[in-house]
Amino acid sequence: MNSAVAKIGAMIAGISVIGFALCMLFDFDFGSYLVCMFLAFGFVMMTAGFHAESDKEHKAAANTALVLSGVYAVFILFVYFAQTTAVRLDSLGEKALALLDYSRFGLFFYYDLLGYGVMSLSTFFIGLTINAKTVPDKWLKGLLTVHGIFFVSCFIIPMLGVFRSDMTGADRIGTLILLVWCLYFLPVCILSYFHFAKKAID
Repeated sequence: MNSAVAKIGAMIAGISVIGFALCMLFDFDFGSYLVCMFLAFGFVMMTAGFHAESDKEHKAAANTALVLSGVYAVFILFVYFAQTTAVRLDSLGEKALALLDYSRFGLFFYYDLLGYGVMSLSTFFIGLTINAKTVPDKWLKGLLTVHGIFFVSCFIIPMLGVFRSDMTGADRIGTLILLVWCLYFLPVCILSYFHFAKKAID
């Protein structure tokens, strides 16, 4: 059961990353918000798999990764559920939209960055738990650990005010950055799926 949950989670995460990239390419905001919520579910399931297989020596890192994945999921669900409901359906005033509308680079945009920063920190701790003996697992461990670097930028950038609603070309820059992230994270999902497919977790 543990392996099945982890495999399904990796599959959901991988499909969500592909869906997210396609939605950005076709400028389908609702779709990108929706698939990101499923990415959160899949990532938590995937992380739970790594937690379940970790040994006693790496349990602290595994516990940290699992808790952080839950924090990430809360932020992401909080942000994107608001985009697909209140922001899309309600007649909100300008002040409310400035805070809640993701596309206006306000508070919820910064919450989104913080959420993905926490996700990056979670992947770093996941990487620490993997006992890599095969080439694919070594790649997986490396990609997960290096992905932790994104925490620094996601945590610091909102404080610097780099992204603003009046910034020229902000949408194109943001889309390019996210597409690059998709290209990076998709192999993580694929390698994670095969990692869990080749062995049973007690």
